Amino acid sequence: MGLSISVGLLYDQARNDAEGLDHHRRSFARLGQALTAEGISWHEPEITDPPRAHTFSSGFPYGYLTHLRRILVLANLGEPVTPALAVSKRQYDHDCEKIRDETSMLASHLLCHADNAGYYVPVDFDDPLFLPDEAKVEGAGMVGSSRRLLAELSGIAASIGIDLDDKGVPSDPEGTGPAAGPAIDGPFETERFAWYELYQACLASITGGHAIVFH
Repeated sequence: MGLSISVGLLYDQARNDAEGLDHHRRSFARLGQALTAEGISWHEPEITDPPRAHTFSSGFPYGYLTHLRRILVLANLGEPVTPALAVSKRQYDHDCEKIRDETSMLASHLLCHADNAGYYVPVDFDDPLFLPDEAKVEGAGMVGSSRRLLAELSGIAASIGIDLDDKGVPSDPEGTGPAAGPAIDGPFETERFAWYELYQACLASITGGHAIVFH
């Protein structure tokens, strides 16, 4: 099993799963109401046919997300950034303790989010939101900003060998143009794959005004 990531989820549900469409509409309504109570004005856009903006769907094993979070923590702590697949289990477990410590600071949008559920919305707010239990927002009420998530991803790109141009767009290894996709080989293959998928989800979210949905 692994993490599924969707932007514009209602479009897919409308075509393929009427029951799922009703469920997610109710979930988005609860999210919008809870955000309004926090002073944030955002609601998932209504379905149009064809879609007004780019949608996105992808996923990867849960472990890839932990590997990417580990990179963020090591970079933030100023420690050597090493591939998860190249370190011993003992070292990896020690690094995971650092992830937990950094997550407890409640500041990172990449770290402070459920692994398998919840939302990033295309609104700029400083720290991740922790909505009350009574709001019944999926992902234990943790909501991130897709804009801040994009900034965090951009900040660690160079650490895993991803070059960004002056507009923050990944470029190919030769620096001659935009990268077509993640390099699936090399020491940081899992981290880079997760990075690219989240990066694309952020762009789709910000462009179309849709939430990134973990499910």
